[in-house]
Amino acid sequence: MSLKSIVRELKVMRDGIGSISRRGAESKHWHSRMKSHIVPDVTVTPLENIQQGPWANLPPELLLDIIRRIEESETSWPARAVIVSCASVCKSWRAVTKEIVKTPEQCGRLTFPISLKQPGSRESPIQCFIRRNRETSTFLLYYGLVPSENETDKLLLAAKRIRRATGTDFVISLVADEFSRSSNTYLGKLRSNFLGTKFTIYDSQPPCEAGIQRNSRSCRRFQSKQVSPRVPACNYVVSTIAYELNVLRSRGPRRMHCTMNSIPVSAIQEGGNAPTPTSLPQVIDEHFSPSPALKGKGPVTDLNSASLTELPVRNQGSVEPLVLKNKAPRWHEQLQCWCLNFKGRVTVASVKNFQLVAAVDPAHNVSAAEQEKVTLQFGKIGKDIFTMDYRYPLSAFQAFAICLSSFDTKPACE
Repeated sequence: MSLKSIVRELKVMRDGIGSISRRGAESKHWHSRMKSHIVPDVTVTPLENIQQGPWANLPPELLLDIIRRIEESETSWPARAVIVSCASVCKSWRAVTKEIVKTPEQCGRLTFPISLKQPGSRESPIQCFIRRNRETSTFLLYYGLVPSENETDKLLLAAKRIRRATGTDFVISLVADEFSRSSNTYLGKLRSNFLGTKFTIYDSQPPCEAGIQRNSRSCRRFQSKQVSPRVPACNYVVSTIAYELNVLRSRGPRRMHCTMNSIPVSAIQEGGNAPTPTSLPQVIDEHFSPSPALKGKGPVTDLNSASLTELPVRNQGSVEPLVLKNKAPRWHEQLQCWCLNFKGRVTVASVKNFQLVAAVDPAHNVSAAEQEKVTLQFGKIGKDIFTMDYRYPLSAFQAFAICLSSFDTKPACE
């Protein structure tokens, strides 16, 4: 069987999986080219028995070769959805697929939802763009250089701005129509203070290789009807963002510092590595699949708690967190404005435009080339359209949260 035939069969299987209607622990039969329907006098097959089909009994060497060839051929979305379909066939396919698909740091591509929490590529930045909707106060992060004409861009993350009396919250989700913290699509949030000068990034799961210390003052209780006991019971402080006050009202770009509590400064030293999570316990990987039937329906981890607690990250021992600062622009005499080299990725002047580089002391032994590397750049290219390019050691989730802070009103910083 040719590779094209295998890919075609996998697409058919994906469509079949999307048409399964779950009720309790049972599932109806799914067909390759028809939607599921009720047929009299037909025994219902449990989901656990599907993995015993002929696709699950392929020889391991053949299965490994098939998935490897598909992974090498389908390098961009939406064609890369076939790889997610491979992981949805059965447990054996899922294990082999996860073994073959590398992290964004290794291959520079995004495949599963966990890729959004893993560090970006070391070699070149991962290029995305953000679309803002002023009417709904939502911000959508897409994978790609610029918006496509046929609107088939891959949605990575979505955020909704919620204004409060004491500040602003940006709730971050995997989907564009569900921002409840009781949903298994909830990934975290960004919270600002009243002046919009300080922001805190919260993650729905504890960071890798980081000690967690409970802070009773940051605990917030909710009624049991508001938050399901099956959702993550805590928000973990992973980063803080501070904008400098502009007391003299002098002209110039915003100045910001980002303290990445979950990333040690050793991550950018020679031979260093950034913490890399391997799973999202509350989210199913099918959120990257185009099947709408699986949307927000996956199993989540039961933590037996009905409260949402915000916990700060405590660095272990003498480990120092990585600090990022905005790259200082230069004044262009002819244009009479501040300029930065965005390498063609930003085309519209805006106070929101910025580039972040590492802010380290000489004692950290970080090379000058590493200090000059732009870890994150964000800028405007059109009305309500912004580009976001990030690289190691930031993840897409962290980069998106930092960029969201630029959308909040900052009267004291401008």
